[in-house]
Amino acid sequence: MTSSSLQTSEYAPYYKPYIEALGEVELRSGFQDGIEFSVAFFTTIPIHKHEFRYAEGKWTIKDILQHLIDAERIFAYRALRIARNDTTPLPGFEENDYVETAHANRRSVNDLLEEFVIVRKGTMSLFSTFTDEQLSRMGIASDNPVSVRAIGFIILGHQKHHEKIIKERYL
Repeated sequence: MTSSSLQTSEYAPYYKPYIEALGEVELRSGFQDGIEFSVAFFTTIPIHKHEFRYAEGKWTIKDILQHLIDAERIFAYRALRIARNDTTPLPGFEENDYVETAHANRRSVNDLLEEFVIVRKGTMSLFSTFTDEQLSRMGIASDNPVSVRAIGFIILGHQKHHEKIIKERYL
């Protein structure tokens, strides 16, 4: 299953840049590639940049990494509920509140990366259990229709989005 197989009706319009940023990617291998790329990417960032903010009120690189972890957990939870045919509409979340209370800057980048890898492996394991029917299943999250497979690609695109921001504004 590739990102180009998604229909725009499977995700909210604000996720379109995430999906487009992926190019042509296969879902399950994209998860593994994302681990390898992120570990390599974050470990090459100079330590003095880990807590840098490019403007007042903006997140640090550690905050971004924690945000990727938290968001992936939330997206994976949504995918699980929708795949299991739970039709309850799922609420959104306020990412800034999560970042503010996570205290990522008290942790090392290596510790955050270890958690990222653990979470990603859990996501990979979860998605490996979904049948094609479950991957195509639609639900409601943040007041918008979304498919399970779109959630997987959103996770991958979200990661690429933040890595691009780091390259452009932090390094």
